[in-house]
Amino acid sequence: MSGVMGNNQDVDIDLGRLFSAVWERRKLVAGIVVVSAGVALLATTMMTPLYKGETRLLIESRSANLSNGPAPAAANDPILDALNISSQAELLRSTDLIRQVAADLRLEETDEFNPHRQSFLPSPFVLLGLQQDPLDIPPEDRLIKEFREKLQVFAVENSRVIAVEFSSEDPRLAAAVPNQIAKVYLQLQSGAKLDNNSDVTRWLEPEIATLTERVREAEAKVAEYRSSAGLFQSSDTSSFTAQQLNNISTELARVRAERANAEARAENVRAAVEAGRNSDSLAEVVGSQVVQRLRETEANVQAQIADQSTVLLENHPRLKGLRAQLAGIRQQIVGETRKILASLDSEAEVSRIRERQLIQQLNELKAASSKAGEEEVGLRALEREATAQRQLLETYLARYREAASRADPNAAPADARVISSAFEPSEAYFPKVLPIVIIVALASLILTAIAIMVGALFSGRALRPTGEANALSANEPVTVVRERAPATEAGVSVDPVDAAAAAAFVSANEEPATVSAASPLQDEAFSTVGVANTLLRHGVPCAFAMSPGGDTGSTATVMLAREVAERGKSVILLDLSSSGCPSKLMAENMRLPGITDLLCGETAFGDAIHSDRLSDAHIIPRGAADVESAMRASDRLRIIIDALIDAYDLVLVECGTAKVSSLEKLGGRPEMEIVLSMPEGQDHQVVELVQQLTDAGYRNLLIMAGGVPSRRRAA
Repeated sequence: MSGVMGNNQDVDIDLGRLFSAVWERRKLVAGIVVVSAGVALLATTMMTPLYKGETRLLIESRSANLSNGPAPAAANDPILDALNISSQAELLRSTDLIRQVAADLRLEETDEFNPHRQSFLPSPFVLLGLQQDPLDIPPEDRLIKEFREKLQVFAVENSRVIAVEFSSEDPRLAAAVPNQIAKVYLQLQSGAKLDNNSDVTRWLEPEIATLTERVREAEAKVAEYRSSAGLFQSSDTSSFTAQQLNNISTELARVRAERANAEARAENVRAAVEAGRNSDSLAEVVGSQVVQRLRETEANVQAQIADQSTVLLENHPRLKGLRAQLAGIRQQIVGETRKILASLDSEAEVSRIRERQLIQQLNELKAASSKAGEEEVGLRALEREATAQRQLLETYLARYREAASRADPNAAPADARVISSAFEPSEAYFPKVLPIVIIVALASLILTAIAIMVGALFSGRALRPTGEANALSANEPVTVVRERAPATEAGVSVDPVDAAAAAAFVSANEEPATVSAASPLQDEAFSTVGVANTLLRHGVPCAFAMSPGGDTGSTATVMLAREVAERGKSVILLDLSSSGCPSKLMAENMRLPGITDLLCGETAFGDAIHSDRLSDAHIIPRGAADVESAMRASDRLRIIIDALIDAYDLVLVECGTAKVSSLEKLGGRPEMEIVLSMPEGQDHQVVELVQQLTDAGYRNLLIMAGGVPSRRRAA
């Protein structure tokens, strides 16, 4: 934190001096703390102690379970809704409930709720007219108001629990009131349920009698219509005709499947016989016992033929006989196969006959069913009416039985229960003597310390100039020559008699020199960093840089601009040098429009401003227009510089090797800050320039010397 004192010098708060100011007055601080703690202790001991009792109720859906089964789930019960919990809390604060609790506990007879017994002296607030006299309020309203002030009802967060707290000067009353509130609340809830059940039973009795007669008439109409139309039922869900249709349809599907199976088997056998294929692959043929015996005989004969062929000739009678026997057996197998085919055809034909019979029966039943369907339309209408009346009657009967069973008070519990009863407190909750005394003591300590620190700040004892820290942070030896003139804050000047002293000081680059006490000079070491610190600390808006050494000094000015930009300040360098060195170092190229183009009116103001290629600084380069033409409009330089001062924290005008007599033409004024970039080995030239500036009236001079950066570093 920094401030500005009366001499416009930037200052910082010295925390060490602040704490020292408090430590110097430690006895005063300790005395105030002790007195404050004593007053707090006395005040708390004189206060009337207050006791607090708390009762907690759990809001839940409660009803008598009369079915001996599990209780129904109540997750979506509206009683457990968050809004309903809040509503129940408001009910616990209702006036009717408070009035009944006050009557049950006879609170109007207690000293705490009777203003006639509380004090013989009127309240000072009443005397001043700031508070209404309690005796002017009706007794009942006064009791309810006092009761509400001591009562606190709130829903416990993220739960279905409601807490009822009551504070009182009497510990017994602090416990009795919340317990009585809970008791009355449960009675009111249970009574509301009983009243509701009574109303339900009174309304249901005549309705049940009427519905009973309607159900009897509707069921009689259904029975009469069914008998007259012959609509008999085989079960509760289907009629006799429908049951027959279902059975015949099932049988028809089975017969069709059998017929298709038989036809497929017969076709398979027929195809094999007609093609002359071996019948061993047919399941119907292989399964025949006759065919199996013939196949066994065929195998034996083939075995004999094979055995005899080894010893007998082909035309031997024995072999001929065996071959004739084998041919006969095979003829028998073919004949048996044809018999099996005929059997399969007969089986398929029987299935077809049975199918035709079933289709005929099904068509007859369809006709009968169509007629019965038309008659059942009227029957279903009568049944719906009877069913509706019966369901409504059963619903009313169930509601009536339930309501009648809950007519007893024990069968209608309130939708809440006490989970924590209030007990008589043994310790007052207010006042807490020790915490109050500690808080008052700490508060007095903090406030007293703050008051002392504020006094030290206003007196200036806890402030120090910012330059104390900045001068110590400079890393390179530099020189500034400043004189405190009577009429100005800190002007820079060099008297003619001290020019030699200044030159001797400037030549000492490594260590800051000291001028004799007779000299009006005040010297400090400044480098590029130091000059930046000084310009920013004093809030210099514009500085003219003169470089007697030419481009070397101009390079230092470029480094000064970049140093200021690194501090986060907006800075712009106006290149008025004859060599254009800053433009070469900072601009992208020398063809960019600059100050000469701006003075000649060949470019806009914003187009003449460019960014430094190596930092956040800005530059107005020399430009490409004719210099002589531009200098004819040099009177516009002051206007341009003033506009830049309004837009930037610091404006650096690099004049290069310009003469002192040309400063005014370049926009310089005596109150402006002049920065002399001092090259090494030219001390005498710098002294002469300082003398000329002093004679011309320029009193704010900064000499930037020692550690001047090289051109390579600036690039």
